[in-house]
Amino acid sequence: MRETKSLEFKESVTNTFLKTVSAYANYGTGIIQFGIKDNGEVVGIDNPKEACLSIENKINDSITPIPKFNLDIDETTNVITLTVEKGKDTPYFYNGKSYRRGDSASIPVDTIELKRLVMEGENLSFDSLVSKRQDLQFTVLEDACKSIMGISALTRDLLITLELYRMNEGYTIAGELLADKNSFPGIDMARFGESISVFLERNTIEHTSLLNYYNEALIMYRRYYQYSEIKGSSRNQYERIPETAFREAIANALVHRAWDIPAHTKISMFADYIEIVSPGGLPKGLGKSQYLEGQISILRNPIIGNVFFRLDIIERYGTGIQRIQEAYRNSVIKPQFDISENSIKIILPVIEENLDKLTADEKKIYDVLQFKALSSGKIVEYTGFGKTKVLQIVNKLVKSGFLRKQGSGRGTTYIIK
Repeated sequence: MRETKSLEFKESVTNTFLKTVSAYANYGTGIIQFGIKDNGEVVGIDNPKEACLSIENKINDSITPIPKFNLDIDETTNVITLTVEKGKDTPYFYNGKSYRRGDSASIPVDTIELKRLVMEGENLSFDSLVSKRQDLQFTVLEDACKSIMGISALTRDLLITLELYRMNEGYTIAGELLADKNSFPGIDMARFGESISVFLERNTIEHTSLLNYYNEALIMYRRYYQYSEIKGSSRNQYERIPETAFREAIANALVHRAWDIPAHTKISMFADYIEIVSPGGLPKGLGKSQYLEGQISILRNPIIGNVFFRLDIIERYGTGIQRIQEAYRNSVIKPQFDISENSIKIILPVIEENLDKLTADEKKIYDVLQFKALSSGKIVEYTGFGKTKVLQIVNKLVKSGFLRKQGSGRGTTYIIK
């Protein structure tokens, strides 16, 4: 038994646990157990009922606002379990600071995180805040609205309806992001040669409308991943990477990224794949499996999402990832999604509808994994290859997108993507 993000051990009752109370109330329900050493050894607490009263008083006197919590005593071990619930009135402070959990420690939040906690507590999104810039023009947005929505002009009333302008307060941050000029970073696109040290083309677009970011990304994509071929009297159009998938990935990056992080969305183009990295992890309340399966749609920037929906850039909330996966339904190599605390990476490979590129040994391993996930030991057993050879091949197939690695240590298995 060891400490985790949602479980902390305390040998005795001291004020240090209050940082973790703040962290759990801010970011997610968690447990603190008193009477257990850091190494998991159970020692119990003397006079646990009296200790519970002390814990309760410390929380009530030191945490602002007071979160919901529950105390329970194990009468066999004298271990006290404190459960702190995720609160709705964030931020929760201890001694004037708000905390979050690291791997197994509670640390103060930075300025950006504190602002996010304040917005969460007030049920606000970043794009709904009033912008510091009020000298905004909307030529690009107006042209798009005229073309898609059939309007004659982008009036103040329509800006209010789209929540880009608020009466008596001014333009919102969503309004600034969609304006012709703004103060935000944009996209950094690069096309590479045989390695990342060989730049074939670089295009950085910033401080302009999100619609310009979207359109410029499409232009560069079409230049290198679409081509036409004349056969007889007809011209056939081909896509090395599905445009549907690329559109959804770019829209996803612009709608869901954290615009309070001063960093560009990076689009890296290679001969056999495109990599799109957007700042900010998943919005609170949205897990990785929910994100990938489209079960729940939680928009970090709902106003921007609504505008993109009205302009037919996104089809329906929460379906973007599914549409990317559907675009690769017949491809052997599938898209990859790498989700971390601070970024979301989407890798769109070139469509590969056959296994001709695999060597005979690679094809043999691929074939034994057709119906279920197997450990490297089982693959050795089924193929007759040596352990070193199997590991070399499966690692190559994972890297190239044919296989997916599951688990860790002795529990590691491999499965076709």
